Amino acid sequence: MKNIDFSALPSPCYVVDERLLTKNLELLNSVQERTGCSILLALKGFSMHSLFPLVGKYLKGVTSSSLFEARLGYEKMGKEVHAYAPAYSDEEIDEILSYVDHIVFNSFPQWNKFKDKVKNVSSKNIECGIRINPEYSEMDTPLYDPCYQHSRLGVTLANFKTEELDGIDGLHFHTLCEQNSDTLARTVKVIEEKFGEYIKQMKWLNLGGGHHITRPDYDIETLVETILYLKNKYSVDIYLEPGEAIALNTGYLVSTVLDIVDNGMPIAILDTSATCHMPDVLEMPYRPNIIDAGKPGEFAHTYRLGGMTCLAGDVIGDYSVKEPLKPGDKLVFCDMAHYTMVKNHMFNGVNLPSIASYNDEEGIKVIKKFGFEDYSNRLS
Repeated sequence: MKNIDFSALPSPCYVVDERLLTKNLELLNSVQERTGCSILLALKGFSMHSLFPLVGKYLKGVTSSSLFEARLGYEKMGKEVHAYAPAYSDEEIDEILSYVDHIVFNSFPQWNKFKDKVKNVSSKNIECGIRINPEYSEMDTPLYDPCYQHSRLGVTLANFKTEELDGIDGLHFHTLCEQNSDTLARTVKVIEEKFGEYIKQMKWLNLGGGHHITRPDYDIETLVETILYLKNKYSVDIYLEPGEAIALNTGYLVSTVLDIVDNGMPIAILDTSATCHMPDVLEMPYRPNIIDAGKPGEFAHTYRLGGMTCLAGDVIGDYSVKEPLKPGDKLVFCDMAHYTMVKNHMFNGVNLPSIASYNDEEGIKVIKKFGFEDYSNRLS
């Protein structure tokens, strides 16, 4: 956050520090250089396309989960575009195929339904994959566990159709969420036990996302060893699709105190919202850090921070600060680049935070402000 004047930004406002983003990208690129793997930006985690030129200097492309994400990656970054979705619709598949280089199907019926369309694309060679479900994960939050019982995501071994692999170039799995490489290594053992004989028939293996590679305590060496092991044993290309790791700890959300009320404890009402602007605070759930604030009791004055919507549970959490809060004070939330802009919404007609970036050469750049038209155009 060095040199960023948060008071000069509109409120609320997301701001991404390009210096920190570059640091993450350099680390990810070092993994590519050491292993020969390809790392893609998962747009579901971070889609701030004004920064795609920077991202594209380091990563191989993007991975998408929908038509709009595929088009965004194709038009705004212009490198490799991969796609996976639980199902593709007849109305969208032709346009999706016009953007992608790789497409992964969630089931063999989907593959059989659309494989002729893929083959009929004459302008390029689109490589196809099947997502597998190893029925193994180490997730603590069921909402984010692709391998929970009766999951709709991926093909289990019992449903794997070996006789229908003709035309399939690769296998894809995604079982991680904010996890370290030891979890990946254990997962790979299960993948090998169940699907190893089929990996040998493939051109590539996609390890999905959820790799927390840019976290300070992440074990890079185990990741590198795992990738090289798979490449050497199976003679396959390796893809990774992190979203969060690209933008981890690179962004902030600037907010302003609007009012202080009391109901057994002081409560600060902010011009931002957990449910609208940082939904993972409620969904994950987690407690974001705030600059110069601490846990309850750590400093002299403790407040519950609440959003400005009418949702009773629109509460960010309890924080302590050194001096009493008052209307007009700024609070700056940390790690607000990933899964914020891509998931925010306008419940209650609450406006979206502005979007800004910072670098040493240009300083603060306010890239976008939102208004009534953004709200009304989503409705009918």
